[in-house]
Amino acid sequence: MSVDPILLEIVEGTLASVEREVETAIARTARSPMIRDAHDFRAGIHDRRLRKLTGRSYSALVQPVARDFPIEEMRPGDVFFHNDVYLSEGGIGHLPDLCVTVPVFHGGEVVAFVQAFGHHDDIGGAVPGSMPSHARSAYEEGLMVPPIKLWDRGVPNRAALAIMTRNSRMPDSLAGDLDAECSACLMGARRLGDLFARYGRADVEACFDAVISRTTDTFRRELLARIPDGVFVWEDYAEHDGVDPPRLHAQRITLTVERSADVPLVIDFAGTSPQAKGPINHAGDYADGVFLKKWLAPVLRNLADTPERAAELDVNEGVVPLIEMRFPEKGTLLTPVFPAPTNARTFVILRLLGVLAGVLAKATNGRMPADQETIRYTGVYGEDDRGPYLMREVLGGGSGGRPYADGEDTIHIVPDSRNIPAEFAEARWPFLVERLGLATDSGGPGEFRGGLGYDKHIRMLRDAHYMSIADRSILSCWGVNGGRAGRPFRVDIDGVPMDGLVDDHPVRAGQVIRIRTTGGGGWGDPLDRVPSRVAADVRDGKVSPDGARDDYGVVLRGAEVDVPATEALRTRLRAERGPVPFFDRGPGYPTLSGGATSADVDRHPA
Repeated sequence: MSVDPILLEIVEGTLASVEREVETAIARTARSPMIRDAHDFRAGIHDRRLRKLTGRSYSALVQPVARDFPIEEMRPGDVFFHNDVYLSEGGIGHLPDLCVTVPVFHGGEVVAFVQAFGHHDDIGGAVPGSMPSHARSAYEEGLMVPPIKLWDRGVPNRAALAIMTRNSRMPDSLAGDLDAECSACLMGARRLGDLFARYGRADVEACFDAVISRTTDTFRRELLARIPDGVFVWEDYAEHDGVDPPRLHAQRITLTVERSADVPLVIDFAGTSPQAKGPINHAGDYADGVFLKKWLAPVLRNLADTPERAAELDVNEGVVPLIEMRFPEKGTLLTPVFPAPTNARTFVILRLLGVLAGVLAKATNGRMPADQETIRYTGVYGEDDRGPYLMREVLGGGSGGRPYADGEDTIHIVPDSRNIPAEFAEARWPFLVERLGLATDSGGPGEFRGGLGYDKHIRMLRDAHYMSIADRSILSCWGVNGGRAGRPFRVDIDGVPMDGLVDDHPVRAGQVIRIRTTGGGGWGDPLDRVPSRVAADVRDGKVSPDGARDDYGVVLRGAEVDVPATEALRTRLRAERGPVPFFDRGPGYPTLSGGATSADVDRHPA
């Protein structure tokens, strides 16, 4: 049916407003620092056909709820809950991600769903925070809850809530977070119900169809048209799994592009490494990979005409018909067999974003950003005068340099998420934040420099234990089109380097934990960077004077560029360097076991 364009704008605006209102309500009423302060959660709105309607960010899936609870039997006031990775149809990556789903009703029938899921402090398991870096089984990672009815017609299931909070080391904050999420989603369901009551089910659902169809058409017309037909291959690696010694765990994408086909993109994961013994696996091969399709599709927005246009493009269910995913047989990093552990699955799904960016860089001769690694979990736990405590923080890193601009500094992969404010941290936990700034020289050198990571120093006031779940502690974020790799993740405690995967390293009162997160890869030859921009980076503390000279060939006299000396140095460096590689992975990966990449993967696209 035809859609009134004014009504379509009203419906789109209402969906975005409800999603934002749900998230705002959660942020204001939750209790845990991870949800309330770090904002590591998302909301999403889905229609009766389980299609994601909003596109500001990713969300979990409604499929597992509809699978186990027939839609026709749902009633107003019902709230569904799950966190079971293997029973989530690929929508949940690890057990601390708890998901709440509320059906929306009109005329006594379900017409939509409001959902929220986020990373909570603790759901049990072998270590505080429910992310044991050396886990060999899902049973070590915490309480697994398949889809259940947490509220029945407005009445909370107290027994289920008691079981969950009993298994958590932080029961009060967990109970408070769940109350906040259930209440916010119920509020969102009422708001959407009002939309249906005002305009009628037929017209609103027609607008839902139009929202999704427009995304499909826009991506096909504006983005996929920029990728040439052909077959392109790229792979990248997780560097350790917490159990085996560091080695290459490959994630490979073979991208087949046929723009005139009904499904123009085929993403084949053949060549992905076997499932790891440790917790870096991701159960992605469910529901035809629909979660991964929506997870990876934002990478395509880099092909838009301008960054402003890219920011306007939502990623909703409209991207799903454009992508076919082909998974290898069971038993790989992306097709693990239960009970393979998954709590550090970010090593895989974040790397896949870079793998798709890399394969598209090859296809488009470099019209993509360089690599980034923008999430890792660090923290401390112990006891203070108030009892046991857990401080866990999600720290971002620098994004990759782009064909038109430098990468962004200290960004977070979860939209709107952030570091924990130093003032709050020092008031709540027994440590001092002695430094929180940018990590000088961490961004990969390039014509457009990679974004910088964090440089954070924490001085402990009491004995505690340090924990970390972080990749890119050996390998670097690669540069593209002549750009250089960024600096990897580093942590030391009073000068003693830490591994990227740590559960319980003792930290004594007075010791300082120094954290430097990853810098993004550079884009383009650093010897082509405008010298005045290098000088500005030095003045801003983003690049050191040594880095300006050694990486960019720029000689400074005080704060100004010495033009003759710079020209002479750049001429000499170009002669000494030889051909510039299209991709630069930086030092480290050839020394790991598992071999280097094959020529068809790493070669220049030409």
